[in-house]
Amino acid sequence: MKTKEELIQLLKTNVSEFNEYRYKTNYEYINLRWANLSEANLSYADLSYADLSGADLSYADLSRANLSEANLSKADLSYADLSGADLSYADLSKANLSGADLRGADLRGADLYGATINESQIQTMLDVLNFKIREDK
Repeated sequence: MKTKEELIQLLKTNVSEFNEYRYKTNYEYINLRWANLSEANLSYADLSYADLSGADLSYADLSRANLSEANLSKADLSYADLSGADLSYADLSKANLSGADLRGADLRGADLYGATINESQIQTMLDVLNFKIREDK
């Protein structure tokens, strides 16, 4: 089992090898709490079920990443690219999502209680959730 520091280094240098490690270890629990992954290229990373609570993921490229059922509570995801990411059933409570790109992200079942978002992101989130506002006539 790799240490937290080894996992962070592997993530920052080779996402494919990180994903292979996750597969080989049968997706064992990984603790990345409070990790500094700011500006990291984590596109296509498999971070499903990972504990990323309090992590700094600001400006990170998480496009098409698998973050399903991940714990991202209190994480800083400001200005992160989450386009096409799987955030289904993720805990995003009290996370900072201001400026994050959520286009095409899967937010089904995600906990967004207390999350910080920009006003401009609201329509994107409504679109992602396939939520329509009906106008009264």
